[in-house]
Amino acid sequence: MANIKHILGLAALTATAAALPALAQEVAEAAPIMDKGDTAWMMTATILVLFMTMPGIALFYGGLVRQKNMLSVLMQSTLIAGMMMVIWVFWGYSFAFGGGSSPFWGGFGKLFLSGVTVDSTAATFTDGVVIPEYVFIAFQMTFAVITPALIVGAFAERMKFSAVLLFVGLWTTFCYFPIAHMVWDGAGLLYNLGALDFAGGTVVHINAGIAALIGAILIGPRIGLGKENMAPHSMTLTMVGASMLWIGWFGFNAGSNLEANAFTGLPFINTFVATAAAILSWSAVEGLTRGKASMLGAASGMVAGLVAITPACGQLGPVGAIILGFVVSPICYFFVSTVKTKFGYDDSLDVFGVHGVGGIVGALGTGLLGGEALGGQGFAEGVGTIGQTIIQAEAVLVTIVWCGVVSLIAYKIVDMIVGLRVDADSERQGLDLTSHGEAAYHS
Repeated sequence: MANIKHILGLAALTATAAALPALAQEVAEAAPIMDKGDTAWMMTATILVLFMTMPGIALFYGGLVRQKNMLSVLMQSTLIAGMMMVIWVFWGYSFAFGGGSSPFWGGFGKLFLSGVTVDSTAATFTDGVVIPEYVFIAFQMTFAVITPALIVGAFAERMKFSAVLLFVGLWTTFCYFPIAHMVWDGAGLLYNLGALDFAGGTVVHINAGIAALIGAILIGPRIGLGKENMAPHSMTLTMVGASMLWIGWFGFNAGSNLEANAFTGLPFINTFVATAAAILSWSAVEGLTRGKASMLGAASGMVAGLVAITPACGQLGPVGAIILGFVVSPICYFFVSTVKTKFGYDDSLDVFGVHGVGGIVGALGTGLLGGEALGGQGFAEGVGTIGQTIIQAEAVLVTIVWCGVVSLIAYKIVDMIVGLRVDADSERQGLDLTSHGEAAYHS
């Protein structure tokens, strides 16, 4: 009997040993994979997106304003960056990606990054592949930084510094974080509607553009608009800032894939070619209408192309991206040169005309040009080009309405608490001296 038990025991051990490789393989397949290359790429992409704000948008806007307001724009970008990083850690990440089941916001589950550790992970678009949650948090944080920084271009040279910061705190809490949740979180309203926004056409650009338009209307035009020279004081700095934006945008678009894999190459190349086409298109329109193509126009076309391809960069093929770039510039140019003048609002640095309108064109173009005919990725089963475009239009409409209502309320609250606009004497003297006690240049 002892021999039989011994033989049976050996047989069981042999069978178990034989099964171990298969068992180990199953465990390995079930365990999430964290690749060092993905992590390194996402950290790089995060730094690139920060580069878009500091110093990209700061210099781009700074060159466009008059010399006496250069530092005020730099200060607004700098303080917004610092403030948004703190807000994002305290409650922004939770409101956007807190794990709640609401279609409108992420809840309180991750306030002050509760539960986040060096071992916690965030999912990517590949099943079973993850990245460190801290890296995902930092990446999304840079999006939360640049979006309100874009808005300040609409009321540059005339809004109180305290009012800018208070508005940004309110607006991001009740507008940016909910829209980010709706579009990018698995429980979000627009995500489940089937809306496609790879890198932030609705979340960043339409959102910022609508808030900018409402701000420009409520605050009113700059003193002397149409009578005094308000030309950019340094197109050199604007060109430098625009170039930094283009470079940083590769982190914005290609980074939104959350992995360094073959698919990352699609938003990567689209960020090149759509932007190139938009530069050519804007310059051509200027040449035909004004007789000369300007550096300001080329820089504006650069940004318009980047804005338009943002929601579409993971959906369109390169040919579709080029078409989108060619189309967006004439539309934005029309809003900047004609619509703004006709309706009389002073969107100082054309935030609505480029970001708002360009974001709408890009969101709709994601549906119109994202089919397989032009090398696009195609859509969900049973959804064709017309159906996807309708979904995209619904997402645009939701963003415009939500942002419009929240922005109007936020501006009104700020106006009641600290007032929106500086006094006339301070505006004439310039915000650099009156708000910050400094001068950008010394003779």
